[in-house]
Amino acid sequence: MTVLRPVRAGNAFEETVERLLQAIKLGVVAPGDKLPAERELSARLGISRVTLREAIRALSDAGYLDVRRGRYGGAFVTYVPPKPDAGDLRQAVRRMGQDELSDALTFRLAVDCGAAQILATCDLAEDKKAVLVHRLAELNRAGLDDYRRLDTAFHLSIAELTGSALLATTCADARSRISDLLNAIPMLQVNLDHAAVQHQAIVDAILAADPDAARRAVTEHLEGTAALLRAFLS
Repeated sequence: MTVLRPVRAGNAFEETVERLLQAIKLGVVAPGDKLPAERELSARLGISRVTLREAIRALSDAGYLDVRRGRYGGAFVTYVPPKPDAGDLRQAVRRMGQDELSDALTFRLAVDCGAAQILATCDLAEDKKAVLVHRLAELNRAGLDDYRRLDTAFHLSIAELTGSALLATTCADARSRISDLLNAIPMLQVNLDHAAVQHQAIVDAILAADPDAARRAVTEHLEGTAALLRAFLS
């Protein structure tokens, strides 16, 4: 829930919409699941319930949430990422521009490598090791419809387990910048198998407390993703 962090008072409504939309599009709250309770969410975001309700209403009107009343009510996520499509990928890159795409990929490489290196230097408690292993196991079991969401959860968990809220937030922002592009990449089994090996290498390096190996493993993985993006754009 790192993305659900306090917003600035000056643009409370706009930033609340941004935070909620980021949580939805990154799959932090899965399709069909309910957002945290109003009291908890307003406290997390540091906003009034009035502002929160306005933001939820706006996202409901836009088709991202279904607001239900009553004892078992709440704001349920209705957004489902579109099916992967190379044409959609090209459109998304055109909207972004090649320079911004290159910048976003460089930004993600820097922060994700940094997070893995730092986590590999931490004296991880057994429960934190278990979280990392569990995230990887979830991803390895994922079907195609849920793969991107659980891939995001795996990568963000590395930053979150460092204990640095700033780093976790930055990694979430880096992922958000390219989430539409990642969702548009067609699913290739050979690529998913290769990614599984790379994910295992990342986890192994972190658990072995080897920051250099962790950096190399993340670099190889993200450079592979960038190469796949370029392949579908060529």
